[in-house]
Amino acid sequence: MILRVARHTNDLKNIEDFYIKILGFERLGGFQNHNNYDGVFIGKPDLDWHFEFTKSHVNANHLSDEDDIIVLYPKTDLEYNFLINKILINNISIITAINPYWKENGKMFLDPDGYRIVISNLKTTNNLIKQTT
Repeated sequence: MILRVARHTNDLKNIEDFYIKILGFERLGGFQNHNNYDGVFIGKPDLDWHFEFTKSHVNANHLSDEDDIIVLYPKTDLEYNFLINKILINNISIITAINPYWKENGKMFLDPDGYRIVISNLKTTNNLIKQTT
């Protein structure tokens, strides 16, 4: 199964720059004026998932709460530290998560559309999955 997470934005270029230049994803493809939508696919070529961001003449209406989060799990301490440093040198503020779990296990910040992202300091999701089964 392949997963696509699609989201509408009012600033496609800013979102694309953020996910590529700051978070290190790659532009996998895109489209212009497809049924009045422009879009970009962002992810990593070797993964079975990616983000799709679209823009149209209709403004995005983002509604989310403090527990709606994209969580990224770097595989190494080096990768974790690199991402956190990229966030900080680009003057992106670390914010406090409402969920105490993320206060202890990562750093939270907002993407340009105001969606919450956590870079987790856990090396794997296996421990988390085992806790819930």
